[in-house]
Amino acid sequence: MIPIKAPGARRPDTGRIAHDTDTPMRRLSHALLALACVLPTLPAAAQSAGDWTVAVGVHQVDPRSDNGTLAGGTLPLSIGSSTRPTIAVEYFVRDRVGIELLAATPFRHDLDIAGLGHVGSTKHLPPTLSLQYHFAPRVRLAPFVGAGVNYTTFFEEDTRGALAGSKLALGDSWGLALHAGIDIKAGPGKLRLDARWMDIDSDVRLDGARLGTARIDPLVYGAAYVVNF
Repeated sequence: MIPIKAPGARRPDTGRIAHDTDTPMRRLSHALLALACVLPTLPAAAQSAGDWTVAVGVHQVDPRSDNGTLAGGTLPLSIGSSTRPTIAVEYFVRDRVGIELLAATPFRHDLDIAGLGHVGSTKHLPPTLSLQYHFAPRVRLAPFVGAGVNYTTFFEEDTRGALAGSKLALGDSWGLALHAGIDIKAGPGKLRLDARWMDIDSDVRLDGARLGTARIDPLVYGAAYVVNF
């Protein structure tokens, strides 16, 4: 298990080159429209031992502001945010206590180096397994907390600009994940507003040579609709 590191300040989006034309608002609108079509067929929400819940939503991965330096501290690294659809499945091992698995479509992040500008991008998947406690799952406003382990795998690294033609590789990561949120009764299910912190560090290599460590440690926040089975 990797030790906890305090999350850094969040990075404002201003000034970053936009490379992902599909906006978070557009994705959220599509997700809500799909949910509206199926809500009438879903069962009422309840969370007791033996229950399953499924949460479908949209979340943003927002890396910490200081993502470390490469090449012996000479190249400050900056990693951009990304928003994608997510799904979480939770099984209640007893009343109020559940085990949740988080999954998502691949997140895509732009990579910038101070003085060199935009140098590439990478995709990642962050499956996360958590043990969660729901304080009052049957009331209208139901907070919960959780902790667990995150595994992050990086793939489809791309280089451009000053690094064009080079082979970039980011190593996979294991780390602690913390989770907190609130479920708000809405129709047959619940609207979930939540946030996670994940301990994600990745070894960075360029053409096989180790450049340093990317310290990502993001906040992951968003909304989802939760149904019970």
